[in-house]
Amino acid sequence: MKTSLNILLILCVTAIVIVALVTAQDKIPQDKYSVSATGRVFAKPDIANLTVGFKTEVKKTAAEAVQENSEKMNEIIKELKALDIEAKDIKTTNYNLNPIYDWTQNKGQVLKGYQVLQNVSIKIRDLDIIGKAIAKTSEKGANQIGNINFTIDDEEELKEQARDEAIAKAKEKAKAVAKSTGMKLGKIVNVVENQYYSPTRSDYAKTMDLGIGGGGEIEAPEIETGENEVKVEVTVVYEVK
Repeated sequence: MKTSLNILLILCVTAIVIVALVTAQDKIPQDKYSVSATGRVFAKPDIANLTVGFKTEVKKTAAEAVQENSEKMNEIIKELKALDIEAKDIKTTNYNLNPIYDWTQNKGQVLKGYQVLQNVSIKIRDLDIIGKAIAKTSEKGANQIGNINFTIDDEEELKEQARDEAIAKAKEKAKAVAKSTGMKLGKIVNVVENQYYSPTRSDYAKTMDLGIGGGGEIEAPEIETGENEVKVEVTVVYEVK
Protein backbone atom coordinates (compact mmCIF):
# COMPACT_ATOMS: atom_id res chain seq x y z
CA MET A 1 0.00 0.00 0.00
CA LYS A 2 2.82 2.31 1.00
CA THR A 3 4.66 1.48 -2.20
CA SER A 4 1.60 2.38 -4.30
CA LEU A 5 1.34 5.74 -2.54
CA ASN A 6 5.01 6.46 -3.22
CA ILE A 7 4.62 5.62 -6.88
CA LEU A 8 1.53 7.84 -7.12
CA LEU A 9 3.40 10.66 -5.43
CA ILE A 10 6.33 10.30 -7.84
CA LEU A 11 3.96 10.34 -10.82
CA CYS A 12 2.27 13.52 -9.54
CA VAL A 13 5.57 15.28 -8.99
CA THR A 14 6.77 14.20 -12.44
CA ALA A 15 3.57 15.54 -14.03
CA ILE A 16 3.98 18.88 -12.25
CA VAL A 17 7.59 19.15 -13.42
CA ILE A 18 6.64 18.36 -17.02
CA VAL A 19 3.85 20.99 -16.99
CA ALA A 20 6.24 23.54 -15.49
CA LEU A 21 8.85 22.84 -18.17
CA VAL A 22 6.30 23.14 -20.97
CA THR A 23 5.00 26.40 -19.53
CA ALA A 24 8.50 27.77 -19.15
CA GLN A 25 9.28 26.77 -22.72
CA ASP A 26 6.27 28.76 -23.92
CA LYS A 27 7.57 31.81 -22.08
CA ILE A 28 11.04 31.64 -23.61
CA PRO A 29 11.20 34.56 -26.06
CA GLN A 30 11.56 33.59 -29.67
CA ASP A 31 14.59 34.78 -31.59
CA LYS A 32 14.03 38.06 -33.37
CA TYR A 33 15.74 39.88 -36.22
CA SER A 34 15.41 43.65 -36.69
CA VAL A 35 16.19 45.58 -39.84
CA SER A 36 15.96 49.34 -40.46
CA ALA A 37 15.54 51.36 -43.63
CA THR A 38 14.70 54.91 -44.67
CA GLY A 39 12.23 56.19 -47.26
CA ARG A 40 12.55 59.69 -48.72
CA VAL A 41 10.14 61.80 -50.75
CA PHE A 42 10.92 65.25 -52.16
CA ALA A 43 8.22 67.76 -53.05
CA LYS A 44 7.88 71.47 -53.73
CA PRO A 45 6.51 73.41 -50.75
CA ASP A 46 3.20 75.24 -51.04
CA ILE A 47 3.44 77.57 -48.02
CA ALA A 48 5.95 80.35 -47.30
CA ASN A 49 6.35 81.72 -43.77
CA LEU A 50 7.89 85.15 -43.38
CA THR A 51 8.46 87.64 -40.55
CA VAL A 52 7.96 91.35 -41.24
CA GLY A 53 8.35 94.15 -38.72
CA PHE A 54 9.15 97.76 -37.92
CA LYS A 55 11.50 99.22 -35.33
CA THR A 56 11.07 102.89 -34.53
CA GLU A 57 13.77 105.46 -33.97
CA VAL A 58 14.22 106.54 -30.37
CA LYS A 59 11.45 108.96 -29.38
CA LYS A 60 11.31 111.30 -26.39
CA THR A 61 8.12 109.76 -25.06
CA ALA A 62 6.60 106.30 -25.10
CA ALA A 63 3.46 107.73 -26.70
CA GLU A 64 5.44 109.06 -29.68
CA ALA A 65 7.16 105.71 -30.21
CA VAL A 66 3.87 103.81 -30.02
CA GLN A 67 2.22 106.27 -32.40
CA GLU A 68 4.95 105.97 -35.06
CA ASN A 69 5.01 102.18 -34.81
CA SER A 70 1.22 101.95 -35.06
CA GLU A 71 1.13 104.13 -38.17
CA LYS A 72 3.86 102.16 -39.92
CA MET A 73 2.61 98.69 -38.98
CA ASN A 74 -0.96 99.53 -39.94
CA GLU A 75 0.30 100.53 -43.39
CA ILE A 76 2.39 97.37 -43.65
CA ILE A 77 -0.51 95.09 -42.69
CA LYS A 78 -2.81 96.97 -45.07
CA GLU A 79 -0.33 96.32 -47.88
CA LEU A 80 -0.18 92.61 -47.01
CA LYS A 81 -3.96 92.35 -47.19
CA ALA A 82 -3.89 94.17 -50.54
CA LEU A 83 -1.79 91.24 -51.78
CA ASP A 84 -4.71 88.92 -50.86
CA ILE A 85 -3.01 87.59 -47.73
CA GLU A 86 -5.89 86.80 -45.39
CA ALA A 87 -6.15 88.19 -41.86
CA LYS A 88 -5.99 84.65 -40.43
CA ASP A 89 -2.51 84.31 -41.96
CA ILE A 90 -1.14 87.48 -40.33
CA LYS A 91 -0.17 87.15 -36.66
CA THR A 92 1.61 89.54 -34.31
CA THR A 93 4.48 87.59 -32.75
CA ASN A 94 6.42 90.35 -31.04
CA TYR A 95 5.62 93.77 -29.59
CA ASN A 96 8.13 95.50 -27.33
CA LEU A 97 8.16 99.04 -25.93
CA ASN A 98 11.57 99.63 -24.38
CA PRO A 99 13.21 102.57 -22.61
CA ILE A 100 16.57 103.50 -24.14
CA TYR A 101 19.38 104.83 -21.94
CA ASP A 102 22.64 106.65 -22.51
CA TRP A 103 25.59 106.30 -20.19
CA THR A 104 27.72 109.29 -19.27
CA GLN A 105 30.70 109.52 -16.97
CA ASN A 106 29.20 112.35 -14.93
CA LYS A 107 25.52 111.40 -14.71
CA GLY A 108 25.65 107.64 -15.19
CA GLN A 109 22.54 106.14 -16.77
CA VAL A 110 20.34 108.77 -18.42
CA LEU A 111 17.01 108.07 -20.12
CA LYS A 112 17.32 108.91 -23.80
CA GLY A 113 13.81 107.97 -24.90
CA TYR A 114 11.65 105.05 -25.99
CA GLN A 115 11.63 102.60 -28.87
CA VAL A 116 9.03 100.14 -30.17
CA LEU A 117 9.67 96.93 -32.12
CA GLN A 118 6.77 95.00 -33.58
CA ASN A 119 6.88 91.89 -35.79
CA VAL A 120 4.18 89.94 -37.57
CA SER A 121 4.53 86.44 -39.00
CA ILE A 122 2.72 85.91 -42.27
CA LYS A 123 1.75 82.76 -44.09
CA ILE A 124 1.89 83.17 -47.86
CA ARG A 125 -0.11 80.59 -49.80
CA ASP A 126 0.66 82.03 -53.25
CA LEU A 127 4.40 81.53 -53.61
CA ASP A 128 4.53 83.81 -56.65
CA ILE A 129 4.04 86.89 -54.44
CA ILE A 130 6.82 86.30 -51.89
CA GLY A 131 9.18 88.80 -53.48
CA LYS A 132 6.36 91.30 -53.97
CA ALA A 133 5.38 91.00 -50.30
CA ILE A 134 8.95 91.81 -49.28
CA ALA A 135 9.19 94.75 -51.69
CA LYS A 136 5.80 96.25 -50.89
CA THR A 137 6.19 96.07 -47.12
CA SER A 138 9.65 97.61 -47.42
CA GLU A 139 8.13 100.49 -49.36
CA LYS A 140 5.69 101.01 -46.49
CA GLY A 141 8.49 101.21 -43.94
CA ALA A 142 9.25 97.64 -42.84
CA ASN A 143 12.85 97.52 -41.65
CA GLN A 144 12.89 94.02 -40.07
CA ILE A 145 12.35 91.20 -42.59
CA GLY A 146 13.53 87.58 -42.49
CA ASN A 147 13.02 84.08 -41.05
CA ILE A 148 11.72 82.73 -44.35
CA ASN A 149 10.91 79.03 -44.46
CA PHE A 150 8.86 76.88 -46.78
CA THR A 151 6.50 74.13 -45.67
CA ILE A 152 3.96 71.72 -47.11
CA ASP A 153 0.44 72.28 -45.85
CA ASP A 154 -0.74 68.65 -46.08
CA GLU A 155 2.10 66.16 -46.05
CA GLU A 156 0.25 63.00 -44.98
CA GLU A 157 0.25 61.54 -48.48
CA LEU A 158 4.00 62.21 -48.75
CA LYS A 159 4.61 60.51 -45.39
CA GLU A 160 2.68 57.49 -46.61
CA GLN A 161 4.82 57.28 -49.75
CA ALA A 162 8.01 57.56 -47.71
CA ARG A 163 6.75 54.92 -45.28
CA ASP A 164 5.91 52.47 -48.08
CA GLU A 165 9.37 52.98 -49.56
CA ALA A 166 11.06 52.44 -46.18
CA ILE A 167 9.15 49.21 -45.48
CA ALA A 168 9.89 47.86 -48.96
CA LYS A 169 13.60 48.60 -48.48
CA ALA A 170 13.59 46.96 -45.05
CA LYS A 171 11.99 43.80 -46.45
CA GLU A 172 14.51 43.60 -49.28
CA LYS A 173 17.38 44.09 -46.84
CA ALA A 174 16.00 41.34 -44.56
CA LYS A 175 15.68 38.92 -47.49
CA ALA A 176 19.24 39.64 -48.60
CA VAL A 177 20.63 39.05 -45.10
CA ALA A 178 18.60 35.85 -44.70
CA LYS A 179 19.88 34.56 -48.05
CA SER A 180 23.49 35.32 -47.15
CA THR A 181 23.35 33.81 -43.66
CA GLY A 182 20.90 30.97 -44.12
CA MET A 183 18.62 32.50 -41.51
CA LYS A 184 14.96 31.57 -41.88
CA LEU A 185 12.62 34.49 -41.35
CA GLY A 186 9.15 34.10 -39.91
CA LYS A 187 6.34 36.63 -39.80
CA ILE A 188 6.73 40.34 -39.04
CA VAL A 189 5.88 40.90 -35.37
CA ASN A 190 6.50 44.64 -34.99
CA VAL A 191 7.21 47.84 -36.92
CA VAL A 192 8.66 50.98 -35.30
CA GLU A 193 8.51 54.27 -37.20
CA ASN A 194 10.30 57.62 -36.96
CA GLN A 195 9.31 60.59 -39.10
CA TYR A 196 11.55 63.48 -40.11
CA TYR A 197 10.50 66.64 -41.91
CA SER A 198 12.97 69.15 -43.32
CA PRO A 199 11.41 72.49 -44.30
CA THR A 200 13.36 74.59 -46.78
CA ARG A 201 14.84 77.73 -45.29
CA SER A 202 16.04 80.84 -47.04
CA ASP A 203 18.93 82.95 -45.81
CA TYR A 204 17.16 86.12 -46.95
CA ALA A 205 17.06 88.66 -44.14
CA LYS A 206 16.95 92.42 -44.10
CA THR A 207 17.41 94.82 -41.22
CA MET A 208 17.46 98.40 -42.41
CA ASP A 209 19.02 101.27 -40.53
CA LEU A 210 16.35 103.13 -38.63
CA GLY A 211 14.64 105.72 -40.75
CA ILE A 212 15.60 104.05 -44.06
CA GLY A 213 12.45 101.91 -44.38
CA GLY A 214 9.89 103.34 -46.75
CA GLY A 215 10.37 105.50 -49.78
CA GLY A 216 10.00 104.83 -53.49
CA GLU A 217 9.16 101.65 -55.33
CA ILE A 218 11.79 98.93 -55.13
CA GLU A 219 12.43 95.81 -57.19
CA ALA A 220 11.04 92.58 -55.78
CA PRO A 221 13.78 90.06 -54.87
CA GLU A 222 13.83 86.58 -56.41
CA ILE A 223 13.10 83.99 -53.71
CA GLU A 224 13.69 80.34 -54.64
CA THR A 225 11.57 77.73 -52.84
CA GLY A 226 13.55 74.58 -53.69
CA GLU A 227 12.14 71.25 -52.46
CA ASN A 228 11.31 69.87 -49.02
CA GLU A 229 12.30 66.40 -47.84
CA VAL A 230 9.87 64.11 -46.03
CA LYS A 231 11.78 61.20 -44.47
CA VAL A 232 10.42 58.15 -42.67
CA GLU A 233 12.63 55.57 -40.96
CA VAL A 234 11.19 52.20 -40.03
CA THR A 235 12.51 49.25 -38.07
CA VAL A 236 10.86 45.96 -39.03
CA VAL A 237 11.07 43.09 -36.54
CA TYR A 238 10.86 39.46 -37.78
CA GLU A 239 10.51 36.19 -35.98
CA VAL A 240 13.39 33.83 -36.71
CA LYS A 241 12.36 30.19 -37.25
